[in-house]
Amino acid sequence: MFFLCTLLALAVIAAAICAVPLRAKAWTALAIVAAAGIALAVEAAGVLAGGGSRPLWAFDSLMLGPDSGSLDALSAFFVPVIVIGAVAATLYSQGYLRHALAHKSPAHVSLHYTALAVMSLAMLGVVVSDGGYSFLFFWELMTVASFILILFDAERREVRRAALSYLIMMHVGFVLLVVGFVQLHAATGSASFAALASCFAARPFLPLFLVFLAGFGMKAGLFPMHVWLPEAHPAAPSHVSALMSGVMIKTGIYGILRVAAALNDMAALRTAGFIVLSLGIATALWGVILAASQNDVKRLLAYSSIENIGVILIGIGVALLGKAAGSHAAALCGMAGALLHTANHSFFKSLLFFGAGNILTQTRTLSLDALGGLARHMPVTALLFLIGAAAICALPPFNGFVSELLIYLGMFKEIAAGNDTLAAAAGTVALALTGGIVVLAFTKLCGTVFLGSPRTHEVAEATEADNVRLTAMALPLAGILFVGLFPAAAAGIVTRTARFFLPTPTVVNDCLLSPTLAAVGRTAWLLVAVVALLVWLRRRALRGRTVVQGLTWGCGFTAPNVRMQYTGESFAEGLQSIVPSLTRQDGEGDAVGKNEIFPAAHRFDIRRKDRIDNLFAAWWVEALRLLNQRVMRLRTGKINHYLLFALAFLGLVFLLSIFNLIG
Repeated sequence: MFFLCTLLALAVIAAAICAVPLRAKAWTALAIVAAAGIALAVEAAGVLAGGGSRPLWAFDSLMLGPDSGSLDALSAFFVPVIVIGAVAATLYSQGYLRHALAHKSPAHVSLHYTALAVMSLAMLGVVVSDGGYSFLFFWELMTVASFILILFDAERREVRRAALSYLIMMHVGFVLLVVGFVQLHAATGSASFAALASCFAARPFLPLFLVFLAGFGMKAGLFPMHVWLPEAHPAAPSHVSALMSGVMIKTGIYGILRVAAALNDMAALRTAGFIVLSLGIATALWGVILAASQNDVKRLLAYSSIENIGVILIGIGVALLGKAAGSHAAALCGMAGALLHTANHSFFKSLLFFGAGNILTQTRTLSLDALGGLARHMPVTALLFLIGAAAICALPPFNGFVSELLIYLGMFKEIAAGNDTLAAAAGTVALALTGGIVVLAFTKLCGTVFLGSPRTHEVAEATEADNVRLTAMALPLAGILFVGLFPAAAAGIVTRTARFFLPTPTVVNDCLLSPTLAAVGRTAWLLVAVVALLVWLRRRALRGRTVVQGLTWGCGFTAPNVRMQYTGESFAEGLQSIVPSLTRQDGEGDAVGKNEIFPAAHRFDIRRKDRIDNLFAAWWVEALRLLNQRVMRLRTGKINHYLLFALAFLGLVFLLSIFNLIG
């Protein structure tokens, strides 16, 4: 009955979106997502306020035993994150896809918005399912819907390849999750997350833990299973990229948290902590180094998402090690930092992908080497993008600073207590190094795109994005400012969420986090006051004066042009010495020779692709080629051969039924 109702609801959603006029489809999808999301978010707010777990459904599944759904502290935390991201992405799509309505059929647009609504609701279903059959159902529904969304511009070859790569890797992860839940059901008679604790206690935990970690890590973009992410995000429309990067990959983090919470044995916690911390360090460093080397806005943001998944995993690893050592302060700081960074990344990455969408629609390019000077033509987008970049660089007074501070505090507590000092020190160094390279990457991105001079006439003629898209960008902006300016209130929410992991988080919060975060909040407001004062003083000083603008001083050179400014490649040149060992480079053109005193015109373009991609992509490309080669041999064009194939299939079915191999 549950799945019959679910399928009926999906049919009603599709019918409603298909029935309305073309320009109303976005608003219809927005109404559906907002209505369902707000209703569930109200319930989640009650749970976070201390109302306890709330059951949603219960039934007996055919394959994995009893199944149920409920809202507890962890799922209640993820619900508003999903709702804000989904509502913002759907609202943004109304302005972003306006130019595409004349080129896409009504059926194409209807399919896109149906998939957008279904994906949003499926993510909510994932985080409220208690595990087993319903969890896998919503997980697969989310994957298929996101696959359809990536294929919006399916006429482009690179889009089709990215979508197929994504679908294959997601189903590899899905198979791993099926194996994990089947093993859990065989061991305990239940496939729910609640049964994990007894399963881990009764047998060696590591095999099942690694299966779930790999399955959920595939969705999250965990190294080395991250290769789909920098391919899928640039291929998808910008609002889809924002939803996938800002929200969808967090469902993988949600699954990892569910599995980690079931560990109670000290040895198991410590082993899992080392594994998660090591993978987090590798994911963060790999992602940020490759992000800094990219010359495409969306590819840079995609690799940055991998880096932030690594930061979240570092926090989870610290929490596991702290709990294993009996240090509730370190465990709370690590888990609170991981949870808060999960929400923070959703806010600032959605804002940044929306900004990338504005740039793409207004300039028709995302190449750093073709952009420049957009701050003058798109001032609101530039300001919002700058805020998102400052937040992702963990600069105060924005939200990224608060969550990374909590993770640092957890590692410092571990070092001070002498618990796993080397691991905590390694995490501290890795997080600091990651933060430094993030600043380089986003200084390069903002400086090259918004400062300097336009390099093409499309960029020089760009105008600001429409008000609908700017309004959509205000939703994640509100989250950035709330966490950055009211860190104590945000920490109160995540510490209440941490009840799923620690028995007494509130007591530790009152003793440790509240005074620290209150000081952070005061400092944030002081920074805001100082900036406001400087702006006021500047305006007062310039009042009544004439400001003359002129060309930038060229050190005596009298004929500057737009090519005489930093490109994306030249800006990060110092980092390029270590990048070739991590990437495969494809280049066009020749560099200026050392003997060219008066260089002729040169065009030089470098594209870098992750070397790890070969390990995952090469096998399925070759497998598909071989499969296609074998299947094509059956296309003989002779009707008698096709009849023979049909008879052979019927004969196979008859033999299998005789031996009771099929029902």
